[in-house]
Amino acid sequence: MTSATGAGPDPRHVLVVGNSDGIGLALTGLLLDEGWRVSGVSRRPCPLLGDDAQLVHDVRAPGYREALAAHLARRGAPAVCVWCVGVGEPLEDDLRHEAVVLETNLLAAVVTAEVVLPPLLAAGRGHFLGLSSLADLARIPGAPSYSASKAGLTSWLEALGLACRPRGVAVTNLRFGFVDTKMAQARWKPFLMSAERAARHVRACLDDRPLRRSRPRVAALLMRAAAALVALRFGLF
Repeated sequence: MTSATGAGPDPRHVLVVGNSDGIGLALTGLLLDEGWRVSGVSRRPCPLLGDDAQLVHDVRAPGYREALAAHLARRGAPAVCVWCVGVGEPLEDDLRHEAVVLETNLLAAVVTAEVVLPPLLAAGRGHFLGLSSLADLARIPGAPSYSASKAGLTSWLEALGLACRPRGVAVTNLRFGFVDTKMAQARWKPFLMSAERAARHVRACLDDRPLRRSRPRVAALLMRAAAALVALRFGLF
């Protein structure tokens, strides 16, 4: 893998992928208020960023890897990347959305890291943070691709974090429950938090650099207990 830019990563430059709404938009506003230099990637323009700071591109569309590399060559290498992209679709008989969800939630994150991480590893500093979900423990019959994509993202982020941390680069897996965004489509949404509160949790992780953090804590404990009960009921051992 090659660096997107020859310059070292700017410690106050953050790339937020998926920043036109939801947690990504709230985080963009929070970081701008703190004086960070923010670059963004999203399918639609972010209302908080100028055209020069924003790459408008679908992360699963052809040419994303090259477009992101070119964007960062113009903007300079960020020291921090926050992956906020997430989609979910109900299961249909023709399975037509299953690959889309897996490609968007998991594979596009890998492609993003392929572009962003090499300059960080070369410099021996930096941070890649991905938003996963407490659903990574679930078997959701109505949306198997969503829970599978989040389980894959969790496993990949944490294994990548173990590989990168000895080289000075942190990778964080931040697992949320229900957040008040367009993704929260369930009728029952226990422990629902606002996008702004979720963004503050992301910001705290940029300081603490944990390998894993789960919020809300109570929801994480309940999800683990529910997953254990399902495993017992269906013999998933």
